[in-house]
Amino acid sequence: MPATGLDAIADRDGRLAVLAMDQRATLRRMLAGAGRPGEDRDLEQFKVDVIGALSPLSSGVLTDVDHGVGPVRRAGALAAGVGLLIAAEPAEKARVGGEYLTTADPGQGAAWVRANTGDALKFLVYWDPDRPAARGEPDLAQVALDVVAGVVADCAAHGVPSVIEPLVSFAPDARPAQAGQEAAVVRSAGRLAALGMDLLKLEWPGGPEGCAEITGRLGTVPWALLSAGVAYEAFVERVEVALDNGACGVIAGRAIWGEAVEHTGADRLAWLADVAVPRMRGLLAVLAGRGRSWREVAS
Repeated sequence: MPATGLDAIADRDGRLAVLAMDQRATLRRMLAGAGRPGEDRDLEQFKVDVIGALSPLSSGVLTDVDHGVGPVRRAGALAAGVGLLIAAEPAEKARVGGEYLTTADPGQGAAWVRANTGDALKFLVYWDPDRPAARGEPDLAQVALDVVAGVVADCAAHGVPSVIEPLVSFAPDARPAQAGQEAAVVRSAGRLAALGMDLLKLEWPGGPEGCAEITGRLGTVPWALLSAGVAYEAFVERVEVALDNGACGVIAGRAIWGEAVEHTGADRLAWLADVAVPRMRGLLAVLAGRGRSWREVAS
């Protein structure tokens, strides 16, 4: 079995049921939109509540050092035996002319993840895999590839699994229709897979054909589907298709716990128990007997 360490965030069958709770600015906006306070302490308590309720059903939890790891550890909210995946991308994203410029914080690498009790590193990259280089401007696609290559190499050197999350993002005047966006998701995954990360966390590529094409292009790199905040029922349908076409699981957040931002205190805990926990159980039922083990893919 390859010594990638993904077993720390996978179930015993090698499939991924990872709870995503690394949102920072997004979570603050969600709380504000629901008319709820969004100070640092509010984010911390929200993460403690969600992870406390859902980590016992998860194979791993993705969270951040800014507002998640410390409070969650102090509260004992992370269930025993559940792996910790830590978000390592800068919270503030650099831009050039309205487009994202991929950067990595040299102080937030694999050693930093280990120092913060993490089992694996997640790095988010916004990019357009087909963006042409323009004279006098940075080659944003190549910059993204170079930065991700550095992250993957750093993780390999420290024995920390690398999980890369590419989100396709276009220049403001170059946004395609939905089909073009989904096709770019497939191309993005294929270009990045050549860098040899341990896992790709991917957007929905549009349907079974897109999922199958991703699987074919990735070769020995396993992938998991993210939820992107779609409604739970729609996400379940996507998960079934993805698993039947080569995915190894899910790394999902808002589709499971999103409406929890409308609640506080005991009401939030009750909503998580009554709604989010059954949702997570439903995803586990879909995962049972479906999809591939990461070990099968990486071997």
